[in-house]
Amino acid sequence: MKPLQISPETAVKLAEQLNVPLEHLMHMPQHILLQKIAELSKNASPGDGTESK
Repeated sequence: MKPLQISPETAVKLAEQLNVPLEHLMHMPQHILLQKIAELSKNASPGDGTESK
C-alpha cells in the first residue's frame, strides 16, 4: 500500500486532530482515514473554528 497523497502540512494537522502518530496516519487505508475525518467533522460544534467554509 502506498502512502497517502497529502501535503506534509495537512498530514501533521490530521495526525494532531485524530490523535495518531504521523507514521500511522500516512499508512492508514484511505477509506479508514475518510471515515475518521467524517467523524471529526460530525463532532465539530459550530463556532469552534473547525468547520469548513
